[in-house]
Amino acid sequence: MSEVLPFAEACRFLEANAYWLLSPQVAGSSGRPMWLRRVVTSVQREPLGVVLVIGPGNYPLFLPAVQVLQALVAGNAVLLKPAPGAEPAAHALADLAEQAGLPDGLLTILSSDKSAAEEAIALNVDKVFLTGSHGTGRAVYAECAKAMTPAVMELSGCDPVIVAEDADLDLTVRAVVFGLRLNDGATCISPRRVFVHRSIANEFETRLVKALAGGEPIQITGRVAAVLKGLLTEAIANGARLCHGQSGGDGSISGPVVLADARQEMSLLNEDVFAPVLSLVGVADEAEAIAQSNACEYQLGASVFSRDLGRARRIASALRAGCVTVNDLVAPTADPRAPFGGTGRSGFGTTRGAEGLLEMTRPKVVLEHRGFFRPHFDPAQPGDAGLFAAVTRVLHLHGLRRRWQALAQLVAAGRLRGKSGSNSVSSRRKKS
Repeated sequence: MSEVLPFAEACRFLEANAYWLLSPQVAGSSGRPMWLRRVVTSVQREPLGVVLVIGPGNYPLFLPAVQVLQALVAGNAVLLKPAPGAEPAAHALADLAEQAGLPDGLLTILSSDKSAAEEAIALNVDKVFLTGSHGTGRAVYAECAKAMTPAVMELSGCDPVIVAEDADLDLTVRAVVFGLRLNDGATCISPRRVFVHRSIANEFETRLVKALAGGEPIQITGRVAAVLKGLLTEAIANGARLCHGQSGGDGSISGPVVLADARQEMSLLNEDVFAPVLSLVGVADEAEAIAQSNACEYQLGASVFSRDLGRARRIASALRAGCVTVNDLVAPTADPRAPFGGTGRSGFGTTRGAEGLLEMTRPKVVLEHRGFFRPHFDPAQPGDAGLFAAVTRVLHLHGLRRRWQALAQLVAAGRLRGKSGSNSVSSRRKKS
């Protein structure tokens, strides 16, 4: 569901739209400056050259495959560096491309070791596309800076969910449980913070804990468990309350983990923990929910739940996030038409959709002058400043009367310039 189907839809989107998206776009006459009326402007899209795609481990096919396909369709060669453990998906993608007739040398699968990406960047690839954590993004971007290589960074999130007092709680709880459990919580736009109106906070917590109680526990181990345990300890010491999940004697954590009575200033609510963990924060109104949601520096995705769509849209417009879902979680972002990317600590640039395809190109502007009138080639003359000031007033002043006055100034300035030009010509003839 989360790997093959969205990728197939992305393929179909490119089949239907890549040709016209990549075709030269000719600007019409609307908005063209009057003094460029004989110039035809077109924007062409050229391939970058060689693109490096650094894939993630959580969705090893869908996320890098869309970027690889967009790069190839745009005319680039691609180096794909898979995450450790994601090599089978990368090679399966390469095999499918070969069976489909992709010429040799256009798609190369690198080693999953990070040194492979470092070597590729050092060899001056033309652009880097990374999907990964904020920490990995900082390290890769530092390497890109050495080679002055542009990059698109799709990085971690700490996504908020805003639950208005009129929200459908059955729907909201189902959505949050889905988001917490999807891919065992290893999804960059999984819910991490829930800002719920205080009037329904207790009921929402009760329903959520009950819904989670019937599912299989998710074991969180290793470095992620160690980091999460420290953050949980700090939050509980400062007044938060653990209402679902527990620590194991071996250092692991059994999740999903839900922390109630949390506050936005707690470290847990400001970190990109890649695990099924959720913090519940009670808020007085939507303004407080928006302010606290935007306080986190990770700004990838967000969700809003309300029966009032006008209200939900208003909240969505105020949130700092690359994408906002209304009355849903995660799944709608797989729409192949939709660009995806974050801001703040969640990265920059865009993948997927039309914008993601254009990220794989560089624009070239071609301007064709099809007439003979080129006054800008003429040498400057006395009175030109007044002439150009009058032209500016005629073209840009508001009000018919003011523009007529400017037109009279333009005519006078033009006559003065004509006399100056005639005098200079006569002077040159006498000297000769």
